[in-house]
Order: sequence, then structure tokens, then C-alpha cells
Amino acid sequence: MFFKYCFIGICLCLILSCNRFNSAPVSVVQTEARPSAILQTGENPLWFQLTENGPVHLESIEDAVYSAALIPWPLALHVRFLHEIDDELVMAINRDGFMKFAPYSGEVNGLAMYRFNGGEFWRQYTVGGFVYYENTPAALLYLDDRFLDTSAPLPHSAIWTFNMESNIPFPLEIPALKPFPVQEGWSADTLRLGHDGLFYYRVINRSNPQTGARMFRTSDLAMSGDDISADIFFNSVPVKARVVHPSLPPLPDNFVYTGIGRAGDSLFASWEEQIDFNIGAAGFVVIRTP
Repeated sequence: MFFKYCFIGICLCLILSCNRFNSAPVSVVQTEARPSAILQTGENPLWFQLTENGPVHLESIEDAVYSAALIPWPLALHVRFLHEIDDELVMAINRDGFMKFAPYSGEVNGLAMYRFNGGEFWRQYTVGGFVYYENTPAALLYLDDRFLDTSAPLPHSAIWTFNMESNIPFPLEIPALKPFPVQEGWSADTLRLGHDGLFYYRVINRSNPQTGARMFRTSDLAMSGDDISADIFFNSVPVKARVVHPSLPPLPDNFVYTGIGRAGDSLFASWEEQIDFNIGAAGFVVIRTP
């Protein structure tokens, strides 16, 4: 056997009571995050598909080809952003929450896979950004109703984060967005780090669409940004290169790699089944590298 993976306390990770995220943050009586699995990579890649109940191991990528009908990307479950920090990898999962991978030493050595599930609350919203604010991961949620007529309200908290004290994400306040409260109809749908090292964000007042979108940039999310033009905003987008690496196995037709990163001695790559702006099966692969 070239690889193995063993599930540790998986029930603890799935007892996340998705219904808790209807309207307000909740208090969680849990003292630490628990890994849902310890991954041990070997000669063969480890394939995982994202599901509403968390990542599911696949024997091969071919097992995911006929998994589901394709839906518009803002509504689809997929790895939206990934970020390397120190020896760890953090992912923001659209319509789900966060995932983290970190070296693990214990009864079984390998990579700990943590899932921070936002439950029913996160399933209503699209992840529109993922940055680090004061060394804290921060994901932006917004209501995307271009493809689906929804009765969901604007998210009561637009910015969410997690820590290792619980497997459940929680709201975070970013001062740059404070002048645009959700309670007054404001919605931010983009938050990113530009290629120039500055932060960019876009807001619109959903209760008064005639105001139009406003775009800002700042060197520090602890303070308000400066108004900028649409040209400056869109020209700041980092150039996204095609994801290639000699260790990555080939994908079926209509499947693409969308992101790549490392944790410990393993290489991660997110993948998606894509046709136009629609996404079907989505997940990630883990490979040991020299």
C-alpha cells in the first residue's frame, strides 16, 4: 500500500449543528479544533471531492466525473481561495467554510486535515474574498442572486474567520468596511490583495442600487480606503497563471486545476469540473513531493 489515511474523531467534526447559523453568532463550548483526518501521502495521489458533509476520499479522479449537474460558480461548492502560511495551507471553501492542513505528530504522523464548517449560514452566500488581516484569515461573504432568486437576507456579518479553539468559524470586524454596515443595506462583494501589495474592496448599497458600486484601496485594512476608479480597481487584479506542476496527475476532459500550494512535505492542488461559468464536481488532490 502506497498511502493510507485514517479518520480521527470524525463524528466530532460533523457534529457542527449547521442550523446554528441562522441569524446571529453563537457561543461554542469547545476548547480546540479537532482534525477530521490525518493524511499520509505516498507514491499515489490522494483525491478528495468536496461535499456538503465534508471532503470524501476518491479512489481516482474518474470517480468524480459524473458526480453532479453543473451550476453557476457563485452557487457551487469549490475551493475558492487557498493561502500558504508558514508550513500550513488554509482554504476558503465556497458555500461551506474553511479548511486547514498542517503537519501532525501523534499516534499517527502525517498531515492534519481540519474543517471549519459554517453550516446553513455559509450555504446561502458566496465567498467574495480571502485575505489576512493582522495575521488572521478573513473571508468575505456576500449574497449573489444573479442566478438564483433567493429570499436570503444580506449576511448579518460579512467577514468570517476561524481559530484552533473550535471547528466552527465566527465573525470578524475589519475597520475598513465599518463605514458600510450591512444593517443599512451595504454589501461588499470583493476583498483582495492587489498585485501592488495594497488591499482592494468594492461595495454597493443594495437598498439603493442607484448609488452604484464604490471601489476603494488601502495599505492597511485597519483604516478606511481611498475612492478609486473602476479602471484602477480592475487593473489591480493579480495575474492568474495556469496551474501546472510536473507532479500533478492528468485530469479528465473539462476538468482543470485552479490553485496550488504546500503544507509540510505535501503538494496540494484544487480541481474543478468546468463548462463556461458552471462548476460540477470539485475538490483537491494531495501529493508527496521530494
